[in-house]
Amino acid sequence: MKTLSLDLRERIVTAYDNEQGSRDEIARRFRVSLGMVKKLIQQRRHKGDIAPQHHRSGRKPMLLDEHRERLNQLVNQKPDITLQEMKAALQLNCSLPAIHYVLVEMGLTYKKRLSMRASRLALTSPGPARSGSAGKPALIPPASSSSTKPLRKRT
Repeated sequence: MKTLSLDLRERIVTAYDNEQGSRDEIARRFRVSLGMVKKLIQQRRHKGDIAPQHHRSGRKPMLLDEHRERLNQLVNQKPDITLQEMKAALQLNCSLPAIHYVLVEMGLTYKKRLSMRASRLALTSPGPARSGSAGKPALIPPASSSSTKPLRKRT
């Protein structure tokens, strides 16, 4: 739904102030909803202004730019810091997933530490395999005595 222009908002409130009809009649006259007329009157009474309030819509973020900077510092100081430790260090009242999502937006992810011991085992795979079965011999089970048909390799 489009925002009403300031001019239309002023005409609606002026018509109400001059008692040019009930709120319902004013709404029909200016082709807006009754709720919009009520909203404008209430907004003027509480805020003294009838301008659109777009900047107030939506949920406010709990983690602001200064929190993001501090998170970046914490991760640089201690790469294996937990989300719970981050929450305690920042003294935030938010969920752990909220911190996780901010870290993902910042491009920070959990990775294995470089200080881990090297594995004592050899490589588990000789390398990438070739695609398809062209390089592999077919495994054909030996013919059993109960089988009347010989087994054949599919082509």
